[in-house]
Amino acid sequence: MWLPGVLVAAAAALLAATVHALFPALPLLTLAVVFGIVAGNLPPARRAVTGILAPGLKLAASRFMRIGIVLLGLKLSLVDILGLGWVTILTTVLIVLITFVGTYWLGRAVRLPGRQPILIATGFSICGASAIGAMSGVVKAKDADTATPIALVTLCGTLAIAVLPALWHPLGLTELQFGHWVGAGVHDVGQVVATAQVAGPAALAVAVVVKLTRVLLLAPLVAVAAVGERRRETRVASVTDAPAFRPPIMPLFVVGFLVAVLVRTFVPLPGAVLVGADTVQTSLLAIALFGLGAAVNLRSIRRTGGKALGVGLTSWTLIAGLAFLAVQLP
Repeated sequence: MWLPGVLVAAAAALLAATVHALFPALPLLTLAVVFGIVAGNLPPARRAVTGILAPGLKLAASRFMRIGIVLLGLKLSLVDILGLGWVTILTTVLIVLITFVGTYWLGRAVRLPGRQPILIATGFSICGASAIGAMSGVVKAKDADTATPIALVTLCGTLAIAVLPALWHPLGLTELQFGHWVGAGVHDVGQVVATAQVAGPAALAVAVVVKLTRVLLLAPLVAVAAVGERRRETRVASVTDAPAFRPPIMPLFVVGFLVAVLVRTFVPLPGAVLVGADTVQTSLLAIALFGLGAAVNLRSIRRTGGKALGVGLTSWTLIAGLAFLAVQLP
């Protein structure tokens, strides 16, 4: 029975929204993940999370996540991306690719278990826990593999909210440069907003467009991962004579996301529709991220915690450093 878990996740998302309304500096989606992690690790709540609530939380973390990502496409217009200029677009793509490849390589080099390397690489290079949730379904990651990347990307993204504004003036960045830096270097969209807003509306606008440009790259990366998964399954099947599970090269929710981007670009949607879609999208992602957070078992993370934390902090430093270099370009 999935209803109890979904209702609890929805209640937690509502609580996160309330806290965010009272303390706007705390991103709603980050709060949802944190609430999920807390619920999943408090002994009394843990029994419910792994028992009666489990089917609903799993449903929320998968299907609600995918619907939310589709609606996220309505925030992104190709016109806004082109308005950044070719230098910013090119550097943003390069930052994502270098961070993804570098983080994935480092995760494999230190022998992180299961699918943790690709999930950490996806979360840190693109859009935090939402990207991890999207990629985990494609590569069939276990909850144990998903837990550590979510915890790490939540930790580092939250640190960025305090660290980057403190470095703004010492690094001599203008408001627009700071917005570009935040958009290219911070993980979750909500964390980008919370970090960039301290520099004013112009910085926030640049940060959001740069950030959403990174989000757009989720589609090709997921497609490449799906191709790799198909090949791996084919090799396994050839050895074991078992039927191969071949995920679609382009998962349906990714197709929906790209269609939503095109709709936002070419169809003049009323403001009320965009506001309504944004509200629904944020609500669905908050519910989904609570479900993902509830699957995080902090005790199990300790087994690879040192190596995983090292990979996460290295990736965080890498993307922030690359983003800083990019904003120095004319």
